[in-house]
Amino acid sequence: MTNQVPEITFKTRVRDESIDGDNPFRWQDVTSSDIFKDKNIVVLALPGAFTPTCSSTHLPGFEAKYDELKAKGVDEVYCLSVNDAFTMFQWSKNLGIEKVKMLPDGNADFTRLMGMLVKKENLGFGSRTWRYSMHVVNGEIKQLFAEPGLMDNCLDDPFTCSDVDTMLNYLS
Repeated sequence: MTNQVPEITFKTRVRDESIDGDNPFRWQDVTSSDIFKDKNIVVLALPGAFTPTCSSTHLPGFEAKYDELKAKGVDEVYCLSVNDAFTMFQWSKNLGIEKVKMLPDGNADFTRLMGMLVKKENLGFGSRTWRYSMHVVNGEIKQLFAEPGLMDNCLDDPFTCSDVDTMLNYLS
């Protein structure tokens, strides 16, 4: 793992009021620099949208304690997953996520360069991110909480140290 976040371009969708119809969104490229430069950021990286632990505990935990993270000086909280922008949007809508920003890593470029890309073929998921959270200041990774046992086709889904309370304790 590097001390700097990888510089990539995320393919995102943003609301555009000038677009009529049921899908008033347009594509917008967002770079790592756009997200991390001169900012204090928390990222939670999750194996997959709509999956049990990610949906019931991990993402909702960061949403529930978003204001506490902001009170510790964090500028923004991002949820990253190896999913496309459409899936990330529907997942956040389904869970009622309003504060945490969704960051689609559909091609797994960021995840691969972070050294966190794993195969989950045993579950029919293909390649996904390993579960982790990290604190990034001006593009520099200050702390990374990666779940133990990083490996391809892991038989379980560890969730012991990448939770919001671990991040809050670290930031204290």
